[in-house]
Amino acid sequence: MLAGLTNVTFEFGARVIVQDATWHIQPNERIGLIGYNGTGKSTLLKLLVGQYQCSAGTVERSRTTTIGYLHQDLLSFDTNDSILTVALSAFERVQQLEKEIEALGIELEKTGDEKTLHEYTDKLHELDTLGGYNIHHKTEEVLQGLGFSNSDLQRPYKEFSGGWRMRVLLAKMILQQPDLLLLDEPTNHLDLPSIEWLEKYLQHYQGSVVIVSHDKYFLNRMITKIVELYQKELHIYNGNYEYYEKEKVLRIEMQQRAYENQQDYIRQQERFIERFKAKASKAAQAQSIVKRLDRLDRVENVELERPNIKINFRIDKTPGKVLVELDEISKSFTNAKILENAKAEINRGDKIALIGANGKGKSTLLRIVAGTETFNGNRKWGHNVDEGFYAQHQLEALNIANNILEELKDCGSQMTEQELRNLLGCFLFGGDDVDKKIRVLSGGEKARVALAKTIISKANFLLLDEPTNHLDMHSVELLADALMKYEGTYIFVSHDRYFISKAANKIWEIDNYEIKEFDGNYEEWVAWKKRMAEKKIVEEPKAAPVIVKQPEAPKPVSNTPINKELKKELQKQQRLFQQLEEKIAALNKEKQTLEANLGHPDTYGDKAKFVATETRYKKNAQELAALNKEYEVIFEKIMELESQSNA
Repeated sequence: MLAGLTNVTFEFGARVIVQDATWHIQPNERIGLIGYNGTGKSTLLKLLVGQYQCSAGTVERSRTTTIGYLHQDLLSFDTNDSILTVALSAFERVQQLEKEIEALGIELEKTGDEKTLHEYTDKLHELDTLGGYNIHHKTEEVLQGLGFSNSDLQRPYKEFSGGWRMRVLLAKMILQQPDLLLLDEPTNHLDLPSIEWLEKYLQHYQGSVVIVSHDKYFLNRMITKIVELYQKELHIYNGNYEYYEKEKVLRIEMQQRAYENQQDYIRQQERFIERFKAKASKAAQAQSIVKRLDRLDRVENVELERPNIKINFRIDKTPGKVLVELDEISKSFTNAKILENAKAEINRGDKIALIGANGKGKSTLLRIVAGTETFNGNRKWGHNVDEGFYAQHQLEALNIANNILEELKDCGSQMTEQELRNLLGCFLFGGDDVDKKIRVLSGGEKARVALAKTIISKANFLLLDEPTNHLDMHSVELLADALMKYEGTYIFVSHDRYFISKAANKIWEIDNYEIKEFDGNYEEWVAWKKRMAEKKIVEEPKAAPVIVKQPEAPKPVSNTPINKELKKELQKQQRLFQQLEEKIAALNKEKQTLEANLGHPDTYGDKAKFVATETRYKKNAQELAALNKEYEVIFEKIMELESQSNA
C-alpha cells in the first residue's frame, strides 16, 4: 500500500466532511475521486498529503512513498526563470550532480588526483543511471505535449497566465515521477490536444494516479477505479466512470428496495406486537419480537442528493433559415494571424461546437459571429435573429447591488420565483445561496449567474464561450440535455468532450486560417480525423501519380446492382432489428418478474434465494444495456441504408 485512510473522520467545525472512511491506494492504480461540488474531494487529498489532520482514525503513508500533488494553490509560486528551467527543477539530483561533476572536472585538471578521478567517475556513472543526459529532451517533450511551442521554452515563467503556469507545474510534477500522483482538476486549464496528450502519458505512467475531475471522457479513458465521496461516506467501484454510473443507480435501487422491504417487515411485526402484547398467551411471543426488532440491523433509506431538475428554454420568435453568413473574413493580431478570407454559414437548427487548440482563435471567431470583434470582410445577420452571448466579459454586466435571485428576476423572463430557484439549483446555487449579493460572489459564481441569465433570455441563437467551466458533472449533464432539446440554434466553445459529444451536431475547427466544417457529431469527427491521419501515413511514402485526363465516360442509366446490394443489406439489418426487439421485450418481462420477487417476503426472508435473485437481476440489467446499445447501432444503420436506397 502506498497511502490510505483507515476509519477516518474529518470535520470542519461542526460540519462533517467524511465519517469512518477507509480507502487504501495500491501501486499502479488509476483512481477517479468524485463527488458533488463542496463535498470535500480536495480536502481528502489534503488529508492524504498531511496538510490536514483527521479527527479520528489514521492516515497512512509508506515512508518510501513519494507523492506529487497538483492543486490550484500552487499558482502563488512566481519566478523570473524560464519555463524550461522551472520544469527542469524536477531533476534536482541530476542538476546537483552536474554542478558537482563540473567542479570535480576543474579540480582534476589542476591536480590529476586519483581519488578525485574515482569520485568524478562515480558521479558520471550515477548521472548516467539517472538518465541525466536525456533530461532536456524529456522536459521539452513534456512541455510541448502540454501545448508550449519551442519559442516559449526560454520565456520567463512570470510572463504566462495562470492556466499556462499550471501546465508548467504539471510538467514538472509528472517529470518527477512520484510513486503517487494526486491531480486536482488537471484538465481545467488544458485544451483538447493537451488533454489527449496527458491521457496517453498517464496511461503509461509507472506510479499510481488519483484524479479529481469533472471531465467524464478523461475519467472514462484514464481510470480503473472510482472512489465517490457521497453523503459523508466513501463508496468504491471497480471500473471506469461509465461503469460507476450504472452500478450506482443499481446500488441505490437495491438499497431502496431492501429498505422498503424491511419497513414492510417491521410494520407487520409491530402490528402483531400491538395486537397481542396484552394477551397472556401471546405476550411472551410479542416480547420476543420486540427484542428481535431492537437487534435488527436497520437498512438506511437512500435517495439521490441531486434531483434531476430540468432546464427549460423559451423562445419568443423563429428566425429565418440562415442566421449568420461569414464571407471573406480576415482577422490578425500583432503577432498572430487568425483567419484569412474565411467563409462559413450558420443555419437554423445548427448546434455547432467550435473546437481546437488554445491560441487558434476560437473565442475571437465567436466574438466575430456575435459582432463584438473588429475584422475585415462581411458578416451578414439573418432575419428575426435574437442572440444571447455568454462569455467572461458578460460578468461585468451583472448588477453588483442585486442578489442572485433579483438579477435573474430583472431579465424579464416571466418565470416564477420557484422556477428561477430550480434553475439556480442546476447552477449550484441552493437554498439561501440565491440571496447572496453579486458583489460578494467569486469569479466562478458570477460566471454561473451570467450563464443562467443567458439560458432564460428567450434568445433563438446562443453563443457560449466555455459554458461548462465552473459547473460540476451533474450540472454539465443537465445543461447538455437542455441544449439537446433547445429549439433554437447555438455555437459554443468548449474543451469538455462529454459536453461536445452530447450537445453538438456540427464541428467547426480553425485550420490553416480557414473555418473547416464537419457535418456530424464529435465521435464521428474523431473517427474521421483518425481515418484521415491513417490515410496520410499510407499515402505519404508513395510518389504522386501522374494524372492523365481521359474523356468522360457516359453515366450509367441505372444503378440497380448497387440498389440490390443495399436492399439485401437493409433486409438483413431489419431482421436483426426484429430479433433484438423480441429479446429486449423478453428481458423487460423477466426484469418485472425479478423486481416483484425481490419485493416478496419469501425472497428477502431466504438469504440464498435473495442473493440468487439479486445476481440474476444484475445480469438482466447488463444484458438489457448491451442489447439496447446494439439496438441503437442497428437502428442508425437501417436509417442510413434507407437514406442511401432512396437517394
